[in-house]
Amino acid sequence: MSGADNPSPLATKVDAGAARKAGPVTETPLLAIRDLVVAFQADGHETVAVRNVSFTILEGQTVALVGESGSGKSTTAAAINRLLAENGRIMGGTVLFEGRDLARASQRELMKVRGAGIGLVPQDPSSNLNPVIRIGDQIAEVLIAHGRAKGKAAKLRAIELLEMVGITDAARRYRQYPHEFSGGMRQRVLIAIGLACRPKLLIADEPTSALDVTVQRTVLDQLDELTRQMGTAVLLITHNLALAAERADQILVMNRGEIVEAGNTREILENPQHEYTRKLLEAAPSLASASTAHQVVANNTARGSSAQAGGVGVAVPADGPSATGSLPPAGVRGDDLVVVKDLTKIFNSRGVGGKVFTAVDGVSFSIPRGQTVSLVGESGSGKSTTANLILGLETVSAGSIAFDGTQLTTLRRRELFRLRRRMQPVFQNPYASLDPRFTIEDTITEPFRVHNLGTPASRRESVRTLLDQVALPSTVAKRLPHELSGGQRQRVAIARALALSPELVVLDEAVSALDVLVQAQILELLAGLQRDLGLSYLFISHDLAVVRMISHSLHVMQAGRIVESGTPGEIFRNPQVEYTKELLAAIPGAGLSAVSAMGSAE
Repeated sequence: MSGADNPSPLATKVDAGAARKAGPVTETPLLAIRDLVVAFQADGHETVAVRNVSFTILEGQTVALVGESGSGKSTTAAAINRLLAENGRIMGGTVLFEGRDLARASQRELMKVRGAGIGLVPQDPSSNLNPVIRIGDQIAEVLIAHGRAKGKAAKLRAIELLEMVGITDAARRYRQYPHEFSGGMRQRVLIAIGLACRPKLLIADEPTSALDVTVQRTVLDQLDELTRQMGTAVLLITHNLALAAERADQILVMNRGEIVEAGNTREILENPQHEYTRKLLEAAPSLASASTAHQVVANNTARGSSAQAGGVGVAVPADGPSATGSLPPAGVRGDDLVVVKDLTKIFNSRGVGGKVFTAVDGVSFSIPRGQTVSLVGESGSGKSTTANLILGLETVSAGSIAFDGTQLTTLRRRELFRLRRRMQPVFQNPYASLDPRFTIEDTITEPFRVHNLGTPASRRESVRTLLDQVALPSTVAKRLPHELSGGQRQRVAIARALALSPELVVLDEAVSALDVLVQAQILELLAGLQRDLGLSYLFISHDLAVVRMISHSLHVMQAGRIVESGTPGEIFRNPQVEYTKELLAAIPGAGLSAVSAMGSAE
């Protein structure tokens, strides 16, 4: 039976979405790109990053550009409104927006188009929000610059936009600064800025990579509504194939700077023609494939030691002491490494009359040696704050944290410094966690320098080993962070965390910026490290499909409290609380594997 005879839930949803948008779509392209070539100059050599790319976007249409990090997706988007890096240039082709070639437009013409005609939601909130300007003023600034509103009207519209993208208590939040927002909330602010002038085309570059699934659904539903009402077209750039499948009318698959496959969303999912597209479909995590993918964890003690992680155990220079010498043998799970009891964190909230905000409220859980414990929940639920308390990056208001029997809350600074070698973080945002002035080699060797380990030669050798383990070429070592894609930067952050062979790794959205192929590699790498070195992980994520793949146990957090706990199988098969059910219902692409399997069978 063909897919058309027996459509899957996902395919049906795609068709329904296309029908909703059929009204405002016209046959005259809003955007027409023909034979686009983009190159970058570095070290005296010119590298072609985008080669002969051609596609069109109609009014009211949503087109998804999907591919690995470094495939050229974001470069293609940056070329549309000429926001390439200084060393990048358009070498050939045309970029026609409403009939005007933006590839050859003047800066004055481009200024009129940017924001008003073409809105942009960039990937990284940390580098795109001014840290010294209030959130609301940054949104209002866009309205004022394009003559859409001014004064009180601009402020009121900015508050409306904050509410539209799911930020509660928007009038108060208007006056806060970016550092007072979570990563997901900062991303939502960028979405509000991109939509502020109601543009005809919105370029959304990984617009929801930092958002939990429920807010992701809210934001993308809003984008769909704008498409229906205003004829606003969307170029959605994402590594999340499930999200693209649900939201796009057309999918463009990009690999090594070229579009290797393009077509109707359902056709791409059910009958992919290119080998690369098939690899993307096979690697995409979803609830439908979770039972198979969970073997990554289940087989940890059964598989041999030939996995990708094998060499990382010797990453610490040979003349430095081993950080894992006190661990039990690889694969052996003993007592709890971390015990958290009645943990509470209270913050003073700015501008609300001295009121306080309880970010973590009486949380208790443990992390056994050699296991992965996950915290899931919406942005602002307290997941990252809990992680920061364990790492000693925030002070504890009440409760206790024991690491290998030692109470962290009573340690002196020097004792805490020594202990930190045994626990390492991988933060959510690779753009903010890597020093832009450091080469990648300097970044990875920094832990060795801080802890006075190794010689320059042994450190360089460790860098090569670590880069290889996170699937990066050794040539990356001499480059700066801005020369890497988002996914490549996150892999560097993981390599740095592994440098000292810690016992506990705290992974705060560590794979949210990675495309599905690299994500699968990193999850395999983490599983192999856990098996070979007995590592324990605290895994924080809004991607529940990924959480199910890697976790031994998980805790669902809401408003600073743990509302449900259990194994992934228990919680995903039979959630007990309504909040957990809502999180599961919001996961994109639950039927993705069924679609791809159907296509393979045909």
